[in-house]
Amino acid sequence: MLEGKNIVLGICGSIAAYKSALLVRLLVKSGANVQVVMTPDATSFITPLTLSTLSKKPVLVDYFTPENGEWNNHVELGLWADLLVIAPASANTLAKMANGLCDNLLMAVYLSAKCDVYFAPAMDLDMWRHQATQTNINKLQSFGNILVPPGNGELASGLYGEGRMAEPEEIVDFISSAIKKKLPLANQKILVTAGPTYEAIDPVRFIGNHSSGKMGFAIADELALLGADVTLISGPSAQLNKRSSIRRIDITSAAEMLEACELHFKNSKACVMSAAVADYTPKAVAQQKIKKNDGDFSIEVKKTVDILSLLGSQKKDGQILAGFALETNDEEKNAIEKLKRKNLDFIVLNSLNDEGAGFKKDTNKITIIDRDLQKTVYTLKSKEEVARDICNKLVELIKE
Repeated sequence: MLEGKNIVLGICGSIAAYKSALLVRLLVKSGANVQVVMTPDATSFITPLTLSTLSKKPVLVDYFTPENGEWNNHVELGLWADLLVIAPASANTLAKMANGLCDNLLMAVYLSAKCDVYFAPAMDLDMWRHQATQTNINKLQSFGNILVPPGNGELASGLYGEGRMAEPEEIVDFISSAIKKKLPLANQKILVTAGPTYEAIDPVRFIGNHSSGKMGFAIADELALLGADVTLISGPSAQLNKRSSIRRIDITSAAEMLEACELHFKNSKACVMSAAVADYTPKAVAQQKIKKNDGDFSIEVKKTVDILSLLGSQKKDGQILAGFALETNDEEKNAIEKLKRKNLDFIVLNSLNDEGAGFKKDTNKITIIDRDLQKTVYTLKSKEEVARDICNKLVELIKE
């Protein structure tokens, strides 16, 4: 959920600032771009050098950095941030945030931010319980800021109770969960297939096709970005997932893809079948490499199971099934026949006659036809943009 996010991490003057090093590391490991902004008092608890090394960015403390003569523009930082996380948030900083005081760079960034703001308080038990602190926290929440609740435990004073900053792992999990809940496909289990299948002739040869898997991988990445729990079943492909949350299952043959699809489809809300599965497979596979001779050579083949049709017959109420139709002639007619015959909710049609569409390319040109035969024609786009269009259609149907 944090991958690719621009995060301003504000660190205040608190003994809990020592935990910020681990928090920075976890955010960076999650794929976020982290810009640390410290209050002047925070530098007494942890050095900017430590945090700049972990974040791979210079740490900002003041409006002006004498070393390089640069002005640290709080307005630009507020616009750059997808999230502002203040951890630890001291009682002093909470009071400033609640009342609009702006006497340091972090407070100027806070007042300029247009993104969600998370704050993780850290202070002693009595300070936490004080009516003024609780009033400030309630006020901040009324502004739309999001409290990361403090934990119970031993405090720096030696007291035991509420007030210690949430652990870095808890903060990352809290923010990730909060982001995911807002996404349109939050917690929806979605199955995607991608790539070709290879049907073995002998130990070194196979029947295959030119599918690269680019389209299916782009769809899986976009679905994960929308909050879905994605399982990707892929034939042989050099493509890599951009989202670490995607569960990838590698297969080789049509029979292996069938087995994997049957296992995971029953628990999926939706399935997008973009793989180019072989229609035929050799009846017998030679155990040794077939030697070349001067005569002709032929292979007897048999039909593979039509996985899309099988899933269409097994589809339950509320499940959504989408397929692809790559055509060379009578494109729309063939796609509609496939849509009806295989009990699909929508089909994605592309034609090898369209320049820029087809296997191995970075672009595609599609038409989406749904079960009501409503047709949407799209222009030539990158496969990432095409994936977004397909996923938007999926979101629309799930909401219905």
